[in-house]
Amino acid sequence: MPASPPDSAPENSRAPTPAPEPALPPPARLSRTQTWILVILAAVVCAWLARFAYHLWKYEETDDAYASGHVHQISAQVNGQIAEVLARENQTVHAGDLLVRLDPLEFAIGSKKAAAALAEAEAAAAEIKSAQAQAEADLAQARARARQAEAQTEQARAQLALAQLTLDRDNRMAQDRALAPSELDTARADFAAASAAVRAASANDDSLKAGVLAATARREAALAQAKSAAAAIDLAQAAAQDAQRQLSYVEIRSPADGRIGNKNVEIGNRIQIGQTLMVVVEPEIWFEANYKETQLAHIRAGQPAEVKIDAIPDHTFTGRVESVAPASGAEFALLPADNATGNFTKVVQRVPVKIVLTPSETEAYSDRIRPGLSAVVNVQIR
Repeated sequence: MPASPPDSAPENSRAPTPAPEPALPPPARLSRTQTWILVILAAVVCAWLARFAYHLWKYEETDDAYASGHVHQISAQVNGQIAEVLARENQTVHAGDLLVRLDPLEFAIGSKKAAAALAEAEAAAAEIKSAQAQAEADLAQARARARQAEAQTEQARAQLALAQLTLDRDNRMAQDRALAPSELDTARADFAAASAAVRAASANDDSLKAGVLAATARREAALAQAKSAAAAIDLAQAAAQDAQRQLSYVEIRSPADGRIGNKNVEIGNRIQIGQTLMVVVEPEIWFEANYKETQLAHIRAGQPAEVKIDAIPDHTFTGRVESVAPASGAEFALLPADNATGNFTKVVQRVPVKIVLTPSETEAYSDRIRPGLSAVVNVQIR
């Protein structure tokens, strides 16, 4: 049997033939609907980005904004006991409405005592005024008598001078034996009488001058008493006015139109001066938008603004910038930071900007806008 060629091998020993690789499926093509959806989504994103960029260019926005208003703290000006409370929580009140009445008894007693003291002081002043008038009349009368006595003294002195001349002439005539001794005696008697009259008139004049001085002293004393009485009247009037003022404070009235809030007083409570009984919130509302100092470059008074209130998300309010605060909020803090000490870290400051709303919108939403509500404010700068 012939041998097999050496390079031959059995059929089962041959290498297997590799299988052909499967062909890749063709890439899936988007349908027309999917293409339009992608186009629309891209357009929406582009529109949103454009709107966002436009908003950044045209507006300055802050979410650090809150509604503000006039909030009146109603407190007592005198100590007392509550006799009547006429206001309810959330009640609408008008300026001058009676809110609380204190027990007026103790104040009425004080007012009556002060009035009685004033009447007594006025009566005493009237008596002193009468005494002053009498002292003035006495002084005038004393001065008149003094002037009359002075005139009488001058007249007596003139008569004394005439008697002196007559006596000298009669002495010369008597030496020449041209005058009878009886006539010389008469001249001497007249001179003596004139001298006595001068002494009497001088004494009366001195007495009346002393009376003038006494009357003057009495008048000065009456004037001093009148001044003292006037001061007493002033003090009594001040006390009476103070007592009447305290009596008027027993009625606590609303200082403005608004609504009652934070009521914490009841009948029978004993209150102190300055104790807050309730608050009255006025309907006028504005917004304090605290902008960063880096946002203030283009913000000016009068610029239009948009306000979104968190409590009213379905409406955008329009308004305007009324004013910008004269300093940052840190300057108005109770303890302002002192950056001149220690390590310095720069902190961006915020400045309050006052935003007022359009009156028509404020009236329409007056029952929903309240002080303290959060808001987002956009100021149009371009």
